[in-house]
Amino acid sequence: MSKQLKQLGDDIWKNQVEKINSELFTLTYGSVVAQLCKDLDNNYDQVNNELYKMGYNIGVRLIDEFLQKTQLSRCTNMHETAEVVSKIGFKIFLNITPTVSHWTADNKSFGLILVENPLADFVELPNTEARKKLWYSNVLCGVLKGCLEMVQLDCDVSFLQDSLKGDENTEIRVKLNKILKDEIPAGEE
Repeated sequence: MSKQLKQLGDDIWKNQVEKINSELFTLTYGSVVAQLCKDLDNNYDQVNNELYKMGYNIGVRLIDEFLQKTQLSRCTNMHETAEVVSKIGFKIFLNITPTVSHWTADNKSFGLILVENPLADFVELPNTEARKKLWYSNVLCGVLKGCLEMVQLDCDVSFLQDSLKGDENTEIRVKLNKILKDEIPAGEE
């Protein structure tokens, strides 16, 4: 199954995704982060929250494109979800394939190890408060939260490590809180 998912991600990336210049994308994102830092007077907690909110709003819309391109059915468990996110989701939208690791005993929480992070290319955080507090790529956590919520998975998504902060790896932690019920909006039946 894992090999099939990787192949599907590769095929969609090659044939169905409109490509943009990765350097332009990276530099544009960097400009957004820099402007947020300036606008919020280097209050990195607020910058992290704004990046997360931006990502969440992207994620709730991005899932439609993902589902349309993949035509996948609903995942049956978190292991399958993790594989789909890693091998297809990240591949389609960022052309990377994070490693899924660090499962908890209850199989409700896992880590995504990003060997490469296209958002962090050309970036070096100064050895100041920014390096301690800023989660530069926090938009990714918001995107994952938004996407997963739209498929009825209430998850906490956060960075555990970031190579920009001097950590060995960049790791995103995804923790399932609960499966949301499919509900018909009030007034519709």
